Formats: sequence, C-alpha cells, structure tokens
Amino acid sequence: MSSAPHVRSEDITAARLRALLVRAPTAVAFVNGQRFEIVSEEFNHLFGFGDDSDLTGQDTRVVHTTDLAHTALHERAAAAFAVGRPLDEEIEYVKRDGHRFWGRLQATPVHWEAPAGEVLWVVADVTAARAQRLQPTWTAKHDTVTELTNRREFERRLAEHVGSRRGEPVSMLWLDVDRFGEVIKSMGAEVGDHFLYGLGQMLIGKVRASDLVARLEDDHFAILLPDCDQHYAQIIAEKVRAAVAAYRLRWGLHRTRVKASLGVVQIQPTLATVDAVLGAGALACTEAKAAGGDSVRVFVSAGGYEELAG
Repeated sequence: MSSAPHVRSEDITAARLRALLVRAPTAVAFVNGQRFEIVSEEFNHLFGFGDDSDLTGQDTRVVHTTDLAHTALHERAAAAFAVGRPLDEEIEYVKRDGHRFWGRLQATPVHWEAPAGEVLWVVADVTAARAQRLQPTWTAKHDTVTELTNRREFERRLAEHVGSRRGEPVSMLWLDVDRFGEVIKSMGAEVGDHFLYGLGQMLIGKVRASDLVARLEDDHFAILLPDCDQHYAQIIAEKVRAAVAAYRLRWGLHRTRVKASLGVVQIQPTLATVDAVLGAGALACTEAKAAGGDSVRVFVSAGGYEELAG
C-alpha cells in the first residue's frame, strides 16, 4: 500500500506564502536593502504593474516621486525602527504610467532584533479618503486623531433626537478607557494616538451602520444608537465592553491592553437637553469606573443606576 509523499514543512510554508501573495486583496511587499524582494499581486496592480511586468527585484525608488522623497522615507523608517516603532504615514507615490496617488504605508521590520534588515510594507490607496479629509466640511465634523465624528457634530446629531415626538427609542453609550493615562505615561502620546485610532475603528465594527461613533475628548467616546431601547443598548454596551477588553494594541515593540467603563442612557422626557443626556451617560460611566472599571452601568429616570455584570 503506497503512502502519501512526504511534504516538508518549509515547502508548505512557502506554498502558503505564495497563495497569500497571489490571492489576498492586500498590497504587501518584502523590502531588503531598498529593493523589492517579494511583492504580492495586489501590490503590483496598485502601482500599475501586471502580468508582463513585476516590481520584484526593482529598486524601491521606482514608486517614489523624487530621489529626495525616496531617501527621506528610508531615513524616517530607519529612525523609527531604531527606537522600536513602525512607520505609518501617507506618502505620494507614482504608478508605472506616471500617475500619482496617495498611499498609506505601514512598514515594520520582519525581525525587530534586526531593524536594518528585511522590512514588510503594506500599502493602501487613500487618495479619496485624503481628499475628503482635506475638505473644510469634513474637518469641521471629524476628530483628526481617530477620524471619528467630533463632539460638536455628535451633539448636533444627538439634538435631532432630544425632545423628538416620533416615538422611536434612542439610546446613547458613553465610553471611558480605564487608566488610559498609564498607557500615555509608559508609551508616549504618539502610541496613544495610534491606539485611539485603532480603538475607534474597532468600535465602528461593533455597532450598526446606522449608529454614530464619536470621540468626545481625550479617551472619552460616545455612541448614538437610533431605534434602540435601553434593553438592546445594554446588550450593545456589554458587547463593546468585551471587545475593548479583548483588544490588543500592537505598535512596533509596544504591546498593551486596556479595559473600558460604559454608561448607558435612553433618551427620555426628563432629559430635555443634549447636555442632560450627555451628563446622564457620563454619570453612569463614572459609576462604572467607581465600581472598578471594565463594567457597564445604566442610567434610570429615578436618578439611580442599574448594574450590568462586567
């Protein structure tokens, strides 16, 4: 009886890498000595290369607009890697046909113990998003760090529901990251900003498309939940609390995790102003923090709080 041929683990790993580079819809490249060693199919397509051409083996200068831009990028990357940080910034690139676009480059050493060695590049086209962010109407409504709705716009949207007679239940969550100051103290403000951005994107993924996630200030977030009563708002709050507790911040050599306290409030006649609603949510959140954090409290009309196990 014949047996299946033995396949070495390194061959399996290589096959998996080839499949990933061909099929994954992500522009990924391995760079060594300012030269592309391996690039994904999506990376080639992003820069206008295809079946008859390939970036593999070419100098990284080919995708940059000028020699100065190319040299400056590698200097910034080397400086970041030397202190244990990845490079994450928006860069103007040039395609094979000469057209330019803005790409977000996330670059990290393959081996942090050898930061001057091989580097992993992940590039995403952010031309449209960047153009949108540069519009005055966008900047007036969004937080620059997290790209979430800012407090002013959140209050405007909340005001549309306060005092409404449409009969639709509307709730709000107030989220405060527990002991976030310790993260800033130990890792620095730059790492803190990247954490807040990642946390904001994670929160968007945990709510409905009709919900509105905002950064109010510092590490305080709010989520507006239209057509959502207190019962379902509690369920969402617990889902968000668990998601934050499971969230990991990875930024270069930095690793950390945090937890969050949440306050839940359903808009009701006794809360007749935007400030009253926000205040109720903040007070419920304060109760959650006073209980040790990583928990949820619900504001009730009598002025007390209901505890939701966290």
